[in-house]
Amino acid sequence: MPETNPTVVVLTALPVEYDAMRAHVEDVEELVHDDGTRVERGRLGGTPWTVAIAELGEGAVNAAALTMRIVSWLRPQALLFVGVAGGLRDDVEIGDVVVGTKVYAVQGGKQTPSGFLARPEVWHGSHRLLQAARSALRDLEGVRGHHKPIACGDVVLADDRSAFAEYIRRTYNDAYAIEMEGSGAAHAAHLSGQLDALVIRGISDRANPGKHAADASGSQKRAAAQVASVAVAVLRKHRPRGPGDSEEGPHRGPQYGGDHLDFRGSTFHGPFVAKRVERGDGEW
Repeated sequence: MPETNPTVVVLTALPVEYDAMRAHVEDVEELVHDDGTRVERGRLGGTPWTVAIAELGEGAVNAAALTMRIVSWLRPQALLFVGVAGGLRDDVEIGDVVVGTKVYAVQGGKQTPSGFLARPEVWHGSHRLLQAARSALRDLEGVRGHHKPIACGDVVLADDRSAFAEYIRRTYNDAYAIEMEGSGAAHAAHLSGQLDALVIRGISDRANPGKHAADASGSQKRAAAQVASVAVAVLRKHRPRGPGDSEEGPHRGPQYGGDHLDFRGSTFHGPFVAKRVERGDGEW
């Protein structure tokens, strides 16, 4: 596999999520970091992307640490965290996919005698990837998608009448899904600099007492397959950055400067000698 191919890292927490994504990757090889961290890397057919997938396990702290390690190791252009989540809204069905316009870390705050005061942290999804996702979902049949915020906390929510569920509704009432790793991955991507990152979640339960029955029915596998298909569709739309591209967008024309000389379009019939000439103002 050519080392020059642009890389996208796709992270998961659970085996069912990993297996769903791996099914789309061809010519897979395993890579092992010096510390033992493992990824599988292969081609995403019909795209210029090399895809490296990893199963990190549960929790935002774990996700943040391993995301930083993998990003520093593989130097990807883009990062997706894909997996299953609980739905928080009545208009979200099991099997729907939520593309995270924002990811909230929901447990920060200050406990006072008058109650808990939330101190939210939030990370926005990459504009480039969000635009690719909007385009991809318009073309993708059989998937009902939502471009909405996602709540992230180290809690498996299986009681929609609990105090924690009420806190989420009151403080993060635009969130459509709840999960456990997105904030860690998003924060690591943010610290890594110019890295397009997006969290995409498939709804496998309603974050209520019916969660166990939904999981037992195979809803996680179905939701994982849906979200993997969306992730692939997004990457088919998303274009790698060129050498002159930045987070603000591609350069609109040639950029030259410093000691570089532009010979394009020139014809030479003998040796070329460069000479520096001092101007009257002291500049060269």
